[in-house]
Amino acid sequence: MKWNLNFISEQNFETHVCQTILKYGENLEPFDLEKLNKNIIDPIKMVFDKSVYKMSWEEIIKSEIFRQRDKSNNNSIGYFHQNFFNYIKGCEVPNEGWDVIFRNPHKIKIDGETVSTIYVEMKNKHNTMNSAALQKIYIKMQNQLLSDDDCVCFLVEAIAKRSQNIKWQTSVDGKKVGHKKIRRVSIDKFFEIVTGDENAFFKICKILPETIQNIIERNGETLIKSDTAFSELAAISKIIGGNDKNSSFAAATLMLGFSSYNGFKTLRPTKFDTAELSEYANGILKM
Repeated sequence: MKWNLNFISEQNFETHVCQTILKYGENLEPFDLEKLNKNIIDPIKMVFDKSVYKMSWEEIIKSEIFRQRDKSNNNSIGYFHQNFFNYIKGCEVPNEGWDVIFRNPHKIKIDGETVSTIYVEMKNKHNTMNSAALQKIYIKMQNQLLSDDDCVCFLVEAIAKRSQNIKWQTSVDGKKVGHKKIRRVSIDKFFEIVTGDENAFFKICKILPETIQNIIERNGETLIKSDTAFSELAAISKIIGGNDKNSSFAAATLMLGFSSYNGFKTLRPTKFDTAELSEYANGILKM
């Protein structure tokens, strides 16, 4: 693999990718029944999904585990985007205040303006913020311009609607507002500004899959472990019994959310605290 990123070393790139993988943290740990039901899943939705999408119970459980992991992993990807700039000359990733600050003593030219500093709020995706959140960010940027007229403020989006560096127009207190020094910028355009390479983000994306694969191959066994939630539920469905395996598994799944509800107590094993049940089911599996 020929290294052609002149704005970050290969070692620093690999270090950052590895740190991002480790940021997945507890999501790399196996999902047992207790972890699967930590925030109480929606058993009714799972029963519908299984039938409507013609999936097996194992596929449904794996899908729910993936959904829970995916929800948390968005924070890890946010870490990847934001903290990448720790390795870019002139960039700072503060502990609070702004996501990224870029300073250039030789000045930065933005839409006819020449400034020394860019203050950045960074988001993973363009549609993840409601109007109240957008308004709050815009007011923060207005306040920054009032205290420093040698700067611009960017809302940088990793996944924007298109490649762009435009004046951000939005509504504050019901009024349409816009300022050429408050801008909405796709991440490729921000990388172009801070690295001087218009294809910097493209080059990162091109080298990223191979780098991740190499790290996983070197450390895969220690990073990824097997989930046990399905086998635990299968053990409980056997305890519930019945001639129809599908119905008994559905009953076991429904018990995750409704074990204390009227009528459901007749289905449950003696123990149905989720933590105890996980241990109970594991004991059944070992028999």
